[in-house]
Amino acid sequence: MTTNNHIQASSYRWRWIAAIWFGFGLFGALQTVFVMRSEGMHHAWMKLFVVALLSWLPWALMTPLILYLGRRFPPLKPWRFQNWFAHIAAWLSVGVMFCAWDSLLEVLLNPYAEGSPARFVQLWHSKFYNGFLSSMVLYAVILIVSSMLDSRERLAFQQTETARLNEQLSKAQLNALRRQIEPHFLFNTLNAVSGLVREGRNDSAVSMIAGLSDFLRRMLEDSSRQQVPLQEEMEFALKYLDIQKVRFADRLQLSVDVPGELYPAKVPSLILQPMVENAIKHGIAKRAQGGTIWIRATRCDDVLTLSVCNDGPSLPSDWETTRSGIGVSNVRTRLQSLYGKDCKMSMRNRSAGGVEVSVSLPFVVAPPSAGA
Repeated sequence: MTTNNHIQASSYRWRWIAAIWFGFGLFGALQTVFVMRSEGMHHAWMKLFVVALLSWLPWALMTPLILYLGRRFPPLKPWRFQNWFAHIAAWLSVGVMFCAWDSLLEVLLNPYAEGSPARFVQLWHSKFYNGFLSSMVLYAVILIVSSMLDSRERLAFQQTETARLNEQLSKAQLNALRRQIEPHFLFNTLNAVSGLVREGRNDSAVSMIAGLSDFLRRMLEDSSRQQVPLQEEMEFALKYLDIQKVRFADRLQLSVDVPGELYPAKVPSLILQPMVENAIKHGIAKRAQGGTIWIRATRCDDVLTLSVCNDGPSLPSDWETTRSGIGVSNVRTRLQSLYGKDCKMSMRNRSAGGVEVSVSLPFVVAPPSAGA
């Protein structure tokens, strides 16, 4: 915390302490005056009001010290005897100061107007012994309130710190998962390039390398963002499909049904690419005649659903235990990290043949970019 913040916090505490004790003194002074007047007593009311109001000044001035001692020497640790000695000394000091100050005010102002005021020493002794228990209770109340406020501040700080650390952990996890996806995609694409070269399709291999270079450049430019507008995510997915079309040529057909009004929705970066890659790897690539991939987006109330379908082979009955693809498993983990229970991912066989992978997540509109 900076020096300015310390000064502001200290000033804020002093204002609260002054306000509380002034209210406490004002209430006590008004009660004293009105009660005595209602009982038919005759005193110097203005002087009595001033004495009753100002008598609490030592407690107000010593409250910051009591708060400091409460933090420095926690009284709830009885095995530390020095803590109790510190508080006993402070309580006696405040009690002595309070009684001496109150006695001095009465000697100087003589608010009760009963001839000559009592002697200072007599008043001090009387007030100290009569207020012995009440000063102890008041000191304890200040410590208890201070402890409660400190506990509340510590809890708020811990909650803030926990939220900050969770956010950092979530970002670190998501970045790690993203770094897994990128080389996974890169290795698959380079293997495809190698296959094209072996087949003598050098022009296609060069086109795929050029597309891969452009795709990776765009991924690096947006590597710091965990969420992007759906429009940008679609551009990533289509760029990836352009690379794959070089490999599969007419064997890969594409159908896109993403309404324009859904383009501003926030989605996790690189959420579609592993889903499309999975559809190609386990669907289109396994069929000599190729097939079609569908990409759809729908909205129902506040839920956005993204679907990627293929018309390739269906999932075996034991696919959940036998398949452990990096892409789809990372998608599931990233969704859990970002949305928790507010998201859903499913993979199922289509009735018309093929497989559908769908992701449902909260519909949130991304703010317009600076260049928009």
